[in-house]
Amino acid sequence: MANILVCDDERSICEMLDISLRREGHRVETVQAGQNAKNKIDGALYDVIITDIKMPNIDGIEVLRHAHKVSPDSAVILITAVDDYEAAVQAVKAGGATDYIRKSPGLVDEIKLAINRAVEKLALSKQNFALRRDAATRNSLDNIIGSSPAMEKLKQTVRTVASTASTVLIHGESGTGKELVARAVHVCSPRATEDFVSVNCGAFPETLLESELFGYLKGAFTGANQNKRGLFEVADSGTIFLDEISEMTLAMQVKLLRVLQERTVRPVGSTSEISIDVRVIAATNRDLDKAVTENVFREDLYYRLNVIPIRVPPLRERREDLPLLANHFLKKNATAAGRSILRVNPASLDSLCGYEWPGNVRQLENTVERAVALETTDELHVELPVERPKARAAAAAAGAGALPEIGGDLRLPDGLGMETYVAGIERSLLQSALSQSGGVQTKAADVLGISYRSFRHLMKKYGL
Repeated sequence: MANILVCDDERSICEMLDISLRREGHRVETVQAGQNAKNKIDGALYDVIITDIKMPNIDGIEVLRHAHKVSPDSAVILITAVDDYEAAVQAVKAGGATDYIRKSPGLVDEIKLAINRAVEKLALSKQNFALRRDAATRNSLDNIIGSSPAMEKLKQTVRTVASTASTVLIHGESGTGKELVARAVHVCSPRATEDFVSVNCGAFPETLLESELFGYLKGAFTGANQNKRGLFEVADSGTIFLDEISEMTLAMQVKLLRVLQERTVRPVGSTSEISIDVRVIAATNRDLDKAVTENVFREDLYYRLNVIPIRVPPLRERREDLPLLANHFLKKNATAAGRSILRVNPASLDSLCGYEWPGNVRQLENTVERAVALETTDELHVELPVERPKARAAAAAAGAGALPEIGGDLRLPDGLGMETYVAGIERSLLQSALSQSGGVQTKAADVLGISYRSFRHLMKKYGL
């Protein structure tokens, strides 16, 4: 089923195509003037646009150019009379038009075939894109490194839930590999050949996140120069992964809840709904039960998301997997760097197994990558991450200067104003939290008890 716009100045042609294409299950709109077609294209998203070439005022070639500019993903089929034939051929050769059909007694049948070709081409393009992007994760369960009981249980859970269409909520600390688990669920599911679309909800301000997820129409806001499909529509028939779902504002939570309930999205600036068939997988490193209690996360959305919960264990709970992970990252990074490093030094491996790894697998990978870059022998020697320094030491190392103790008789040094003093404290706290979290920003925000968005703002403010 496709969204189709028909433009022809002959009413009989419009009515005939409207009736015939609706019988095929398509959604059809018709207009009888080029300007009306341009207005429709500005206000909605169409899979296929069918337009006559020869029309008064604004002809079909102008409609084609407008569609190519505003809605480049739409297929355009030109209806041509005999004297329009050369113009149609040139339009196809130029790459703007998908097909052209001469007006004849068999017009309807030829248009049906052309629509099928256009829809199949769009589907094939989408499928090829998904296959190319997911090629590296085709064996996603193999990419989840670990043979500990906790990881075997996780893999079995993935196999079990992948065959369903239910919404999944993945819980786990930062750096545990929640996106790998989400990809594994997708690749093991019947949707494996369709798109897997990942979006970090904490990386966008509210207004931008809405347009990214739901799409927008030309003119919906400053800078919206053409129609854009939202990520939910891009993921249609596939899977969308909403990482850091807890960072979504309450207003956006309401909009997401409606999408999950109605299975439709409304692009920004549009008055019409678009039906979607998408599996939703969300992830969080926060305690959503607590967030619900604190009224910063909607209870109804939580229950909509938490249909099938999956917990990804932290690295400290599966230390027996550390040798496997360390050797996996050694091989990966040594190959990329063109180094001939055969093994991890036994003493270094013992040290790795005894460390707490607050940044989990991501921190381990970064540590091994750094060691590979510095190694000069065929055996990898790994230095553990520096333990969390005190906030005062971190501030001094960053050049923030000595900060006076906070007390009832606080006296600022000469020349040190309150703003400078507070800025030094904030900067030192940021650095200390980053050190404690192994450089994982979302976890550092948790350490400080602030949102990831606020943490990013402060990082930018102090140039960290």
